Amino acid sequence: MKRPASIDRGVQRVLHALGGAARARAVLVLGAVLGLDGADKGTVSAMAGPIEAAFRVGNTEIGLLASVVSLVSAVFTVPVGVLTDRVTRTRLLALSTSLWVAATALSAVSPSYTWLLVSRAALGAVTATAGPTVASLVGDFFPVGERARMYGPVLAGELVGTGVGFAVSGTVGSALGWRFAFWWLVVPGVLLVWAVVRLPEPARGGQGRLRSGQDDVSEVRGSGAEDVRTPAAEHNPAVRAVEAGGVPPHENLILHGDPRALPLGRAVRYVLRVRTNVVLIVASALGYFFFAGLRSFATLFTTHHYGVSTAVASTLILVVGVGAVAGVLLGGRVADRLLGRNRANARVLVPTVCLLALPLLVAPAVHTTNLALALPLLVCGTALLGAANPPLDAARLDIMHPFLWGRAEGVRTMLRTLGEAAAPTLFGWVSGQVLGGPEALQYTLLLFLLPLVAAGALGLVAMRTYPRDVATANASAEAVTANTS
Repeated sequence: MKRPASIDRGVQRVLHALGGAARARAVLVLGAVLGLDGADKGTVSAMAGPIEAAFRVGNTEIGLLASVVSLVSAVFTVPVGVLTDRVTRTRLLALSTSLWVAATALSAVSPSYTWLLVSRAALGAVTATAGPTVASLVGDFFPVGERARMYGPVLAGELVGTGVGFAVSGTVGSALGWRFAFWWLVVPGVLLVWAVVRLPEPARGGQGRLRSGQDDVSEVRGSGAEDVRTPAAEHNPAVRAVEAGGVPPHENLILHGDPRALPLGRAVRYVLRVRTNVVLIVASALGYFFFAGLRSFATLFTTHHYGVSTAVASTLILVVGVGAVAGVLLGGRVADRLLGRNRANARVLVPTVCLLALPLLVAPAVHTTNLALALPLLVCGTALLGAANPPLDAARLDIMHPFLWGRAEGVRTMLRTLGEAAAPTLFGWVSGQVLGGPEALQYTLLLFLLPLVAAGALGLVAMRTYPRDVATANASAEAVTANTS
């Protein structure tokens, strides 16, 4: 049966926007990895009420279900980062996704709250793989000048997955029970394992980049190669903008030997000596702290504060999520466009503006009980939150040697997920034990807008440090290339 012409035109537009079929496939698979994790977390939030009723627990226990995933994930991310820098990343990702499917099935058959909590802990060990491996693969699949733009649709996968978790799991759970809200996730999980297995491994250091317009992802240049050299002369607008400004590198941070040979302790110390990296890690952790708490209690807050049913709340959350998806798709494009105009700190400037403006929209939306007023404010607010992430993720790759991407992202993910781990439980504890009352969640959300303000303030610091750290990463790439040729 022939597809309608409108669908074909839509597919062609998507392929054109992503740079061809090969890039689209890589983006969709990597985005789906993050999306499956988001769908799982959205499911826990959507099913918070039924789970509370089934096991006779409260907000603190529901928050703990989300926190334990992040906490265990934080423990495993640094070891996974080491593996990411040394083994075939696509195989590591396929194995992790397979174990994710098994852990989700265990959640669905939980006979008690303790069983559910333990299965969620096992899931956290698996989700640790996503951050370092996806970041490293994005860096090697796509050119530097397009990195923030291509990061957008990959990160959109997590938001789409979270929305699907709220909407589909909320509908399935309402009709068939909370266990089926987990069971249905097993099916896309199995399909994703198949897709990841078929994704080729690009060469490290950017030598396996997918060309714009390339149709076959299996033709990725240098697939499976392990060339220790990094092409320092690669067209890099971030480096070009920094060099145009005459920004010097930090001489004491220039690497001269193969970074993969560094012991874990030395690698971690080096990663934490890069000032912009530390600032961005803390800013990212604060942003994800708020998002994790909001995601965990979004359904409960919407039903109680705006007086709607669980099904309607899930739909509204999906609508708000559209704003976040739009944000991640636009934020990277704006940053890369500014970077192309020699604005050296563009990938830090865009998220800083977004984070500083965000509380100005979210605070009145949370305060009012008028849903017609709150909805557009929340859509715009989540758009700003989404827009901050692609440039930040691209900026972290810009300031680190490619052979350290896995460990650097492992450190970042560990610290970020510690914030995520604390957020749901802390939100639940503050709302239930400290504030109390019918509007406790409202005041809790308003209180925890303060970390977003702090994240924006840190962005102002990163705007000053980022150019010199980019120059240092480029000098390291040149030195390593010269010493390993």
